[in-house]
Amino acid sequence: MTLPPGFQTNNPKMVSRLLRSLYGLKQASRQWNAKLTKALIDNGFQQSMEDPSLFTKGSSTSFVALLIFVDDILVAGPNSKLIDDLKQFLDKVFRIKDLGHLSYFLGIEALRTSDGLNLSQRKYTLEILKENGFIDSKPAQTPITARHKLTNMEGRLLEKPEIYRRLVGKLLYLTSTRPDIVYATQQLSQFVDKPRDSHLVATHRVLRYLKGSPGKGLFYSTKSHFKLKAGFFRFRLGHLCRNKEAKKQAITSISSSEAEYRALASSVCEIQWLLYLLSDLKVIYDSPSVLYCDNQSAIAIGENHVFHELTKHIEIDCHVVKQKVCEGVVKLLPISSQRQVADGFTKGLPKLSFDAFHAKLGLQDVHSPAYAGGGGGGTK
Repeated sequence: MTLPPGFQTNNPKMVSRLLRSLYGLKQASRQWNAKLTKALIDNGFQQSMEDPSLFTKGSSTSFVALLIFVDDILVAGPNSKLIDDLKQFLDKVFRIKDLGHLSYFLGIEALRTSDGLNLSQRKYTLEILKENGFIDSKPAQTPITARHKLTNMEGRLLEKPEIYRRLVGKLLYLTSTRPDIVYATQQLSQFVDKPRDSHLVATHRVLRYLKGSPGKGLFYSTKSHFKLKAGFFRFRLGHLCRNKEAKKQAITSISSSEAEYRALASSVCEIQWLLYLLSDLKVIYDSPSVLYCDNQSAIAIGENHVFHELTKHIEIDCHVVKQKVCEGVVKLLPISSQRQVADGFTKGLPKLSFDAFHAKLGLQDVHSPAYAGGGGGGTK
């Protein structure tokens, strides 16, 4: 290092000694997180074991929660004075910038009304459409063609695969508020290593679908019933919705019942995680969570508390389903495939089936001229 301009000293060999990480170095983010965590814990906050970016303090009317993403912080709580005191503390330690009430965070637009909270990524979606030349395109009715299977053999390799990879990456982040494109995006993300022109055409269909309603997003109603319900890949607490990350099973199953049972085990673990998170937020939930499954055999395995010869080859960790059923954490209920919300996350649906699936996702478009400004439209 060299002396900065204007620094006067009689020792020409004197340099500055680093007492902290410089912004931009590899260790900078870790040092920043460690310092912020220590400051919050010293102030009486508790760091969540389920989500390390969540910090909570107090209970009831004195409850305050912080959600942290690098140096962006969301603060929530019923007592505005405690929030002001917290902001003064953070400003004293770190010199923060107060952006006021939540309106835009990490590309997500938030609109609060007396009826609830709407989260959308309209600006982000329009930027994607404009960047790829689809701002004036004709809208598509579905994000992916029904029963069309993408392969790594059809079409020719793209000369600039980075364009495809960048677009798929942006669509993956867009699924935060657009669960209706989850299946299409998940299929497209499987070919980012060697994308072909047929894959690029499929991404263009997703863009044309988004063109029809770029402002559509999730609506969290204030009048919803406090009940945790789940199907594969989809979890709903009242009108609060969360999509589970979908992955291919790494183990070969010898039957569809076994495959469904493994998926049940994964969903049960997700429910347990959500319950732990609710506990950190001082929310008491003591009734069984409903888990829907369209496979009667998988439900029978989960509710059968006696060891069975047909399931002895299944790994012991999958039997967490039986354990949580016995403990009253979850309750397994049958549902037809046509009514299963998760059906739209596992296959491309035709227009009528997709419309029925879309109606159950709790999506609203506050920028649409037909929007009336409230209610629970589209939250069946």
